[in-house]
Amino acid sequence: MKTILICEDDFALRELIRAAVGSAYRVVEASDGNDAVELVREFEPDLVILDLMLPGRSGAEVLAAMRADPKTAATPVVVVTAWTHIDEDMLAAGASRFVRKPFDPDELRNTVEELLPEQ
Repeated sequence: MKTILICEDDFALRELIRAAVGSAYRVVEASDGNDAVELVREFEPDLVILDLMLPGRSGAEVLAAMRADPKTAATPVVVVTAWTHIDEDMLAAGASRFVRKPFDPDELRNTVEELLPEQ
């Protein structure tokens, strides 16, 4: 079973994201950027869903830490954000895809399925 790490500080949004991705994945959750970095190292998830506005370390810092580690450098990262002006910078930093808040759960699920095809 593939593992998804959800990095979102808002509990209700974490629950919505968990419901959107469905039960086909093992889901690990982080509510701040420091926990996110630790969980990435511990679980080496197959995909990360990352908010940019996190306490501790920002989502951009989490992404940078992932890309600097050879074990997670290629891990797909879906940035879920309400920001609209960061696309090019975050793509250059290594984000795989963007989903805008508020998001359509079907859009998020489809994005995850595109990045994590069944084996």
